[in-house]
Amino acid sequence: MGLPAGHVTAVPGLTRTAQLRALGNGVLPDQAAAALRLLLDRATTGGTGLGVAA
Repeated sequence: MGLPAGHVTAVPGLTRTAQLRALGNGVLPDQAAAALRLLLDRATTGGTGLGVAA
C-alpha cells in the first residue's frame, strides 16, 4: 500500500479487525500525491492532468 512496514501492524493492542478498518479508511500516499499533481496541473495550466489533449 506504500506505507512503511509496521505502520499499522506494529501498533500494540490493535486487533486485526481494527488494523483492517484503519487501512480501509486510509488514503494511500502514492494515490494522494497523484491527486495533488492532477489538481495542481488543472489549477495552474487549465490542463486535464491526463497527459492527453482535451
